[in-house]
Amino acid sequence: MLRTGHQRRANAKVCAGPPQTTTLDSTVVHVHSFGPVVHASSRALVLGSMPGKASLLANQYYAHPRNAFWRIMGELLEFEASAPYEERLQFLIRKRIALWDVLKSCTRESSLDSGIVDSSRVPNDFVTLLSEHLGISAVFFNGAKAESSFTKLVAPSLPSNIRLDLYRLPSTSPANASVPYERKLEEWSSVVRAT
Repeated sequence: MLRTGHQRRANAKVCAGPPQTTTLDSTVVHVHSFGPVVHASSRALVLGSMPGKASLLANQYYAHPRNAFWRIMGELLEFEASAPYEERLQFLIRKRIALWDVLKSCTRESSLDSGIVDSSRVPNDFVTLLSEHLGISAVFFNGAKAESSFTKLVAPSLPSNIRLDLYRLPSTSPANASVPYERKLEEWSSVVRAT
């Protein structure tokens, strides 16, 4: 059963192996996401759509220097956003927050979510992830594309014993500059409250 609440306002499994990209022509590439960052104690799952070019090159979630994700999480969880990547992941795990992307692979024309070719979207295996981590009860989408991809490609295949509350948060992408940082910070605090 999925419940949607649109919010408009250690021993971790870190499977972020090297991503693969295939250039189809000079502007279109087929990309593959990272594995999940998750622990047996995880309660909240933050989902992006697909890592952008900077993240794929760095082999790190939210690596674009102007993406507000790590700044927001650092402020909410009281760690330095500039800490080494592995330390930042451990802060999330200690606070029972898992991290992944909705899409396993897709073709896109740019780093932006708007560049994702909808017909090329292949979702990650959420049935396995959520069956192995039954403590996850809340899913937070980092923007509208993550939410719409999950709703269309993942939700219909989830077994009835998996119960989730779903929340769309404002994207932390620098492309979402119309939403002030303070508002993003306020809305993203719901992730911490869910754990």
